[in-house]
Parts: sequence; structure tokens; C-alpha cells
Amino acid sequence: MGMIMDERYKRARKRVKQLKEFYSHLGSYVLVMAFLSVINLATSDYPWVIWPAMGWGLGLAFHAASVFLPSFFGEDWEERKIQELMAKESGDRKAKNDYFYEEEES
Repeated sequence: MGMIMDERYKRARKRVKQLKEFYSHLGSYVLVMAFLSVINLATSDYPWVIWPAMGWGLGLAFHAASVFLPSFFGEDWEERKIQELMAKESGDRKAKNDYFYEEEES
């Protein structure tokens, strides 16, 4: 029972670290973009601040996806795929992606 709780604690700690890093990234983005917006308004009629906002915003969006959509291609996905392919190889059940094994069936 202790090992299970230890693993759960490690996963929870890792998740909290991911969330903390994302919110820190978001806070930095908001502060820097606010600062750049003030500079842009004070010095130019052209809204150049949109370019760094879009570039950094894209990076922030990918960071958010990695934190809040971890099952897309995260560790859970890898483990599911490993189990799926192992089951396919042993003949326990049909895998969803048969194209992986098409060469062996011929």
C-alpha cells in the first residue's frame, strides 16, 4: 500500500510542478505584453506589439496543450500504445492501428 501511495504522490507532485510552471509562464506573458503594449502606445502608431504577442502566445498555447491535454501524446498515450501493441503481438485483442503490423502479416 505504501508503494501505491508513493507513486500517487510522485504523480501529483509532478502535476503540480507542471501547473506551477505553466501559470508562471502565463504570468510572465501577461506582464511583458502589458509592458510592451505601453511602449508601443507611447512610441508608435503601428501596433507592432501584436507580433511578439502572437509569437509568444503560440508558444504559450503549446505549453497549455502539453499541460492540460497531456493524453494527446503524453506519457499516458505512450503507455497505452505500448500495451496495445504488446496485446496485438500476443494475439490478445485486435489493435486499433493495424498498419503498424501490415508488413508482418504478408
